[in-house]
Amino acid sequence: MTQKPFRTFVFDLDGTLLNTLPDLVVLTNDTLRDLGYPEHSEEEILSFVGNGVKALIVQAVPEGVPQEDVERAYGLWCQKYESYSNGLTRPYDGIVALLEELRARGCRIGVMSNKFEHGVHQILDLCLPGAVDVAHGETDAIPRKPDPTGILLTIEELDSVPEETVYVGDSAGDVKGGKAAGTFTVAVSWGYSAVEALQSLDVAPDLIIDSPGDLLALAPAAE
Repeated sequence: MTQKPFRTFVFDLDGTLLNTLPDLVVLTNDTLRDLGYPEHSEEEILSFVGNGVKALIVQAVPEGVPQEDVERAYGLWCQKYESYSNGLTRPYDGIVALLEELRARGCRIGVMSNKFEHGVHQILDLCLPGAVDVAHGETDAIPRKPDPTGILLTIEELDSVPEETVYVGDSAGDVKGGKAAGTFTVAVSWGYSAVEALQSLDVAPDLIIDSPGDLLALAPAAE
């Protein structure tokens, strides 16, 4: 696997730490319904996620909708998100224990997501309060993964370097972004991408794991 322990762990959010899909389905279909557009199944919306809210909306609205209507749908979705409870979102089994153990072993913990940055902090405060040292999402200055800019910024703010960092995600963009940033890159099997798709990437992850606890083999030993 690897010889040395890593002391910095940076995670994707949706599909890696948190199962946000049930709330994304509700919010997206509420938005579509308010605008008179057809709704989508959970499976369809799952196929839209991974590249940020704007990409989700572009795929969710009917094909051929004018750009101004796409922007209107995006604005309405974001407006709804501000007052939405996210009551269906939960950490995946084993995530809370993993983050607690990494911290106990002296590791630094970050998040870099393709979700818009305000949404990243809002959902972390709700579902994983105090569990993460640095968190970022998409902003005007931080493009979506696979661009490595946000991952590198997060690592820098954690006072670390890519060579000492594990980046963990569930999508092709996560794997490509982590590799482009120079990290040891781990893909998870429990997220929103099929394992077969992760295995067939032209830029392969260093490791695919089936359980959050598997990451502890990459961390310093427990004292």
